[in-house]
Amino acid sequence: MASDKQSRPKARTVRGFRDRAAGELAAERAMLDTIRRTYESYGFDALETPFVEYTDALGKFLPDVDRPNAGVFSFRDEDEQWVSLRYDLTAPLARYVAENQQFLPRPFRRYQIGTVFRNDKPGPGRYREFIQCDADTVGTASPSADAEMVMMFADTLEALGLARGDYAIKVNSRKLLDGVLEAAGLPVTGSDEIRERRGTVLRAMDKLDRVGPHGVRDLLGKGRKDESGDFTRGAELDIGQAERIVSFIAPSGAANNLESHFATIARAVEGSATGEEGLKEVRAIMNLVTASGYEHNRVQLDTGIVRGLDYYTGAVFEAQLTFPVQNEKGQTVVFGSVGGGGRYDDLVARFTGQKTPAVGFSIGVSRLLTALLMRKTTTVETAPLVVVTVFDKNDAAPAFDIVRELRAAKIRAEAYVGTGKMGDQFKYADKRGAALAIIEGPDERAKGEVTIKDLALGAELAKSVESRAAWVGNREAQFSALRTNLVAEVRRALAREH
Repeated sequence: MASDKQSRPKARTVRGFRDRAAGELAAERAMLDTIRRTYESYGFDALETPFVEYTDALGKFLPDVDRPNAGVFSFRDEDEQWVSLRYDLTAPLARYVAENQQFLPRPFRRYQIGTVFRNDKPGPGRYREFIQCDADTVGTASPSADAEMVMMFADTLEALGLARGDYAIKVNSRKLLDGVLEAAGLPVTGSDEIRERRGTVLRAMDKLDRVGPHGVRDLLGKGRKDESGDFTRGAELDIGQAERIVSFIAPSGAANNLESHFATIARAVEGSATGEEGLKEVRAIMNLVTASGYEHNRVQLDTGIVRGLDYYTGAVFEAQLTFPVQNEKGQTVVFGSVGGGGRYDDLVARFTGQKTPAVGFSIGVSRLLTALLMRKTTTVETAPLVVVTVFDKNDAAPAFDIVRELRAAKIRAEAYVGTGKMGDQFKYADKRGAALAIIEGPDERAKGEVTIKDLALGAELAKSVESRAAWVGNREAQFSALRTNLVAEVRRALAREH
């Protein structure tokens, strides 16, 4: 016996993965249906790519060690080829476009909703398996495609129940960021020392929300000591360089006035051809967005947004939630970013050698769903369940006749298939969270009736009764109905609960 016990596997989930119950899945399904309808209303077509790709197709994660596992789950297939679970939905799209470009319209517009996997360290709310909702346009460099993505991003959030003012789509550009650094005397390319210094500057810029303009100035200069006393070494820029960058990411009084903001940007990138090109593109995006009715309470130019600079080549955008919610610990938090995207013109070129312009965005479903549930913008609900009890376990056919009738009327129902007695069946129905239980015993059948037990109402009444006798005497929680009126009576009872 001891050896048998030792050979049993331990029941546990892999770290960073989780089981999910019906309620969460129902809320997620409703969210995904809404996102899908919004994407399709813009004319985007669905595409499904495999969960597994050749590892070298993922680009950033090339197999340069015995087992390529930096960020991805990888293994060798039967042909001894390295393959990986997809890390995102964009790299598979680039592979698909490169493989099928002669058959695709140009531009090619697709959306994909699918599970992706990250072999990263998990943490609170950070899982290694999650769903992304992507939309991309491939094959055009027009700023109109970028503007359309921004507008669809906003429309999707509103379709999910967010009001204007509850979110903001922030827009910036990689070219503007490159331009202001170039204008400040920091080359885009160069030695390892130059790249390291540039990385320090970008990390400082990305801390604007946490440390404010003054903190960014310190990080761009000699360095900054935080509240704990820890010192972070700075980028060692001079005062003029630091001021140019800070005025770019945190323009004084310009954020709510587009023309004023454009003027501030122009001064910050002056002398950089890349920056001036980026300003021209962002101006075109924001002008079209504004002309289409997406004002500052929906879409905002924010030069403090820094996203994936090794990946994006032009416009970048990020969706941020602005409302506070109570988390599980009762703390008031603001969720912040729930998705983002931008222009990536170099990804398809990895396969074809030819630059192919592309732009897209992705919504992080789990994070957004959690925020909406905490805000109660959406609710975790499945259709109410009706459990039909089985009076005689040797003759379950009458119960199955009832559930067939209920299901034909679009009512969610199940017949009890266990072996318990009637009391056990009611306990089962309670544990399932059923709204109603239906009983058809010999007495009911002789009268052409059924008994409908309102389980939710019964639970409420049970809280206030003084004794079992009082409960039995109170028949409000169950009633008899003609068998021929079954569907109508069940619908009436379900409606009473809502």
